[in-house]
Amino acid sequence: MFLRYCQLLPLLLLLQLPSHAQTPDTARTVRLPEATVVGYGQNLPLRRTAAGVSVLDATVIDRFNQTSLTQAVNTLPGVRLEERATASYRLSVRGSTLRSPFGVRNVKLYYNDIPFTEASGSSPLNLLDPASIGRIEVIKGPAGSVYGAGTGGAVLLSTRRPLPGEARVQAGFTAGSFGLRRYSVAAETGSATATLRAQYTRQTLDGYRQNSALRRDVLTLDGEFTFSDKQTVSVHALYTDLDYEIPGSLTRAQFEQNPRQARPTVGTQLGTVDQRAGYASRTALLGVTHDYRFNSRWSNKTTLYTTATTIKTPFLTDLERNTSLGWGGRSVFGYRAALAGRLLRLSAGGEFQNSFEDSRNYQNRRGTPGTLRYDDEISTSVGFGFAQADWELPANFLLTAGASLNGLRYRIARVSDAAARPDSFAFRRNFQPVVSPRVALLKEITPQISAYASVSSGFSPPSEEEIRPSDGSLNRDLEAERGTSYELGTRGNLFNNRLVFDVALFDFRLKQTIVTRTTESGVNVFFNSGSTRQRGVEAAVSGWLWRPTPTAVGAFLPPHPTAHLPACVPGPATLTIISASVITSRATKTTVATASPAPHRIPFPPASISTRSLVFTFSLPLATKPKFRSMMLIP
Repeated sequence: MFLRYCQLLPLLLLLQLPSHAQTPDTARTVRLPEATVVGYGQNLPLRRTAAGVSVLDATVIDRFNQTSLTQAVNTLPGVRLEERATASYRLSVRGSTLRSPFGVRNVKLYYNDIPFTEASGSSPLNLLDPASIGRIEVIKGPAGSVYGAGTGGAVLLSTRRPLPGEARVQAGFTAGSFGLRRYSVAAETGSATATLRAQYTRQTLDGYRQNSALRRDVLTLDGEFTFSDKQTVSVHALYTDLDYEIPGSLTRAQFEQNPRQARPTVGTQLGTVDQRAGYASRTALLGVTHDYRFNSRWSNKTTLYTTATTIKTPFLTDLERNTSLGWGGRSVFGYRAALAGRLLRLSAGGEFQNSFEDSRNYQNRRGTPGTLRYDDEISTSVGFGFAQADWELPANFLLTAGASLNGLRYRIARVSDAAARPDSFAFRRNFQPVVSPRVALLKEITPQISAYASVSSGFSPPSEEEIRPSDGSLNRDLEAERGTSYELGTRGNLFNNRLVFDVALFDFRLKQTIVTRTTESGVNVFFNSGSTRQRGVEAAVSGWLWRPTPTAVGAFLPPHPTAHLPACVPGPATLTIISASVITSRATKTTVATASPAPHRIPFPPASISTRSLVFTFSLPLATKPKFRSMMLIP
């Protein structure tokens, strides 16, 4: 049989409705909007996209705890985001974390069209502030025909955008258990030709376990400028100062004795507290995207970026200090024409990334550098070219075919051995160029329902951490993974667009699977181990079950609403809500309640809710009256 197991994860999203006086039975007249997705670059409605794609927008993200993306992302079928330690993530798309004991690998990430996955193959997801993310699009399965290396898929992240004609300043504060403190301030303005948004966030946490504290400062600047109906330029800057502690793993006996303890000292092997295990980094990213439409047929989108990072990582046996510089770009040309009287969309382009890293490894003497073990200079270059065609066929069929040619090169020189052994240690590895094709066929069964089938191949070369583990050895024999995915799916809406469904079945066959084992000293080493087969079914359902009404969360109108407000802000302050939703997670043992503005007034706080932390987000539109945009109650 095609499937031996299945996993069903319905997503019941209770979307907020605007309030209108004397409007009977709003739930009967409101319809869910049809989402448009980037997908494989087609920018089509989700119903006409022949791929496994899931989307989270700001309305869904805001329903969850904004200190972490894990709860929101884990509502997507086939996707799991794990926080193995504070701010240390693993992202699994259809089981792509087989080879990832730590870090985000085997999945390609983009941040506002900027390649966010490093040339080395790792994606520093912990650099981002969850509250700045306005949209997450996950493409599941091998996406190498357009996005290059990675058999897990691709994740497209977009920051929040101001609405045209609005200007506002926002400030927020969060306090919670285990020393959680979060401060944020944002300013944004938008017009018909330009948008600009700046945000600063600081988050600190003592942590549930010993040696699991966190401090993260994130500054983002996003601007988009439209010079004409043909030309748009976007600029994105990100700076992150991150410092978190690593508690380490526990045996079953240690966990049962005290689950909050860090990995203890055993004999001569010092634990994570004594060794001050942690991760500290400073990263700056700058990217520019130029979007130009030559005419009704031709267009081009080009992105260039540069990044710089310094990292200090003390762990059980060693202490690493890395300094790296990276740069790269992506350019895509689009063409629209008619073939046999049917619309044909063509796209072709390429992507290139290069990085240089100076990596020094010392003995760890209780958090301070000891004797230098080795000093490596690492150069990594990765690139691919791709082409894709979408052809609208008769009988409401859509045929998509694409392929990419991928290359990767590592250069590692051990500078610390240059004087004594100048020719003894130089590692060069050029991976054989790999072609990653994809073919998909979609049929619109009705104007509301479609079905598709696709076959896609991908490859995933070993990352720098897998070729060069922390013990200083080099894995010269590690080969790239190669896999092929077969997928069937259907999606659409029922009952006059009030219920939306998305179901997919997949069979993924992977060769040269990279797996890991841990040595006695705690070092993760990697090797190829035969083949694996991953099969499953994914399902998502969303729709209107009933009209939301104000529950659980209230609003408060001050007795002197104009007091303590800036003189430039006319009118009274009004604190209102339209509706509330409560989402409880048994896995994380948390409950999040949200509320949004509308003409309702309820005494605050409600006596029926007992909270351990209270989150307020205050919005101050410029030259208009201030109001609460949202509240979150986190028991």
